[in-house]
Amino acid sequence: MTPRSETVDTPAGQARVTWHTAPGARAVLALGHGAGGGIEARDLQALAADLPARGFTVALVEQPWRVAGKKVAAAPKVLDEGWRGLWPALTRPGLPVVAGGRSAGARVACRTAAALGAAGVLALAFPLHPPGKPEKSRADELLEAGRPTLVLQGGRDSFGRPGEFPAGEYELVEVPHGDHGFAVPKKAALTQDEALAVITGAVAPWLARTLGRPGGADLTDSRPAGA
Repeated sequence: MTPRSETVDTPAGQARVTWHTAPGARAVLALGHGAGGGIEARDLQALAADLPARGFTVALVEQPWRVAGKKVAAAPKVLDEGWRGLWPALTRPGLPVVAGGRSAGARVACRTAAALGAAGVLALAFPLHPPGKPEKSRADELLEAGRPTLVLQGGRDSFGRPGEFPAGEYELVEVPHGDHGFAVPKKAALTQDEALAVITGAVAPWLARTLGRPGGADLTDSRPAGA
């Protein structure tokens, strides 16, 4: 189906949601963008192209600062405010909603998921720390998400490589050779399309497992990061 966009008023300004709707969808996967780009990011677009055929609607969310044409992302508190403000639009189809995003969008999803009643959290390229500053860890945001969580992390992500993540009640899948944007070098052992297939191939079965849990919040079969 052709994507459909709508603007949503939030306390932080107008946000925009682009719907990639699945006929007979089981759930909505809402994905926010990072601080340095929009919904055109390769991982977001790959999921929007792949998941509807598997029965999951994908809602790509543009934060108000991006819709307004600003070049600098809003403060975390404002990002959270915008996400909370558009949540009713995401739940309108009457389906479970999994909160997610890449980089800064993943942090927003982690910080707000429990309070909003999200069925799970998908963290793409979670920025565990600023590049070169591992002492400034944001692990608490991930560990305190309070919902079944899947992290997709590039093997050479300067914001945190898979081996740097602490153990916790979440799953972690490495995208070999991927950087923070999941780009892989031309000489890598896998192509760019194959790297994106790692992402889509991990997300679809995880969504199915997560939605099969009562309330989407049973963490008993989660495994330590990197396991």
